[in-house]
Amino acid sequence: MRQLFIVPAVLIIGVAPAFAQDPPASANQPDDEPVAAEQHTRPEQSGEGWLAQLGEWMQEIFKGEKPKNGFYPEFDGLPPGSGISAGPGYRQQIFDGHAAIDGSAAISWYGGTFGQLTFEAPALPNQRLLVGAQVKHQDFTPVSFFGIGPASLEADGSDYRLKNTDSLVFASAKPRAWLTLGGRFGYTSPITIERPRTSIYPPTQDVFTAETAPGLVDRPAFLHGDLDVDVDTRNHAGRPTSGGDYRVSVSAYSDRDFGAYSFRRIEGEASQFIPILHENWVIALRARVAASDTSDGNIVPFYLLPTLGGSQSLRGYEDYRFRDRNALLLSAEYRWRVFGALDGALFYDGGKVAPRFDDLDLTHLKSSYGLGFRFHSSDVSFFRVDVGHSVEGTRLFLSLTDALRPGHRSIVIPYVP
Repeated sequence: MRQLFIVPAVLIIGVAPAFAQDPPASANQPDDEPVAAEQHTRPEQSGEGWLAQLGEWMQEIFKGEKPKNGFYPEFDGLPPGSGISAGPGYRQQIFDGHAAIDGSAAISWYGGTFGQLTFEAPALPNQRLLVGAQVKHQDFTPVSFFGIGPASLEADGSDYRLKNTDSLVFASAKPRAWLTLGGRFGYTSPITIERPRTSIYPPTQDVFTAETAPGLVDRPAFLHGDLDVDVDTRNHAGRPTSGGDYRVSVSAYSDRDFGAYSFRRIEGEASQFIPILHENWVIALRARVAASDTSDGNIVPFYLLPTLGGSQSLRGYEDYRFRDRNALLLSAEYRWRVFGALDGALFYDGGKVAPRFDDLDLTHLKSSYGLGFRFHSSDVSFFRVDVGHSVEGTRLFLSLTDALRPGHRSIVIPYVP
């Protein structure tokens, strides 16, 4: 398990300069007032006013903060490739505000669904320690699979449907505003892999076998747990223009039925946002590495292998285009303000998957590049358009999230980049 030491070391070396920077000044500090005045001295362009108003309205919907009590729209919970998803959510405080119950559900454009019920309670004042429990049922379709390894073929593209119910307990501590320590432990019911409801590609069952797609036939149940450390100095989580986010997590999955699919995984991720001239231009950088390890006689199920491709990683390739036990991703964006509520972006993504961790070097990277636009309010990007190109063609991606946001931590199974 040499990667247990290599991954954190790489991240510490890579992000150490960021901690030497002064933290972003609060918007309430007097020093920010001249900047705000300077940014609003130019005349408002045609169409900018109504788009800015739309952005502020959308911020109330997409800012990610749930109400203390009442209904809210749910746009999260389904993995990339599901299409745009939406549904209702409701949150209610109980025990005189000392705890809360939250429930939500959503359906995607292609028929995937999920529903969750969460109980949470702050164990310390100011919510510095939060504990809770969650039950979630998910039915994801379609999810793409092209085979395992860096040499997998686009022509072998297939789709599958994954169903399971997951129950877990969790705890999250914030000893500092910028530091979060978290952990989860849970049990997932036997994983069911079926033919997709609708699909562009043929069903995975028609293209691959249990040997070429481990876990395709068996239905293991898992005990799973993870621990993570997150250092977040971004000025806005929904639309960062300065600061960074640095995360390391360790997880383990224990196969309770077959004794053949247990494994461990460590992941490291770092992003840095460098503003230029009062954030009119921003350089955004991201690096992510994932490494898997198994005991003798065990193998990682195909749907839990680290994966690259799609709107959150290699944007010139299809979602989940490459899978293997280990993965490396490097992304860079140059963002500029077109006008108040619209940013443009030029981007480059490079990455690779490999059966051995030692093969995660900078040679033979799969690469893509392209142009994008981000519609946003002052704090939140609420709609993103990216056009990415690679040797496999040009792809158009529409998304409701920032391109370089941290990995999708709300989904335990399958692996989501």
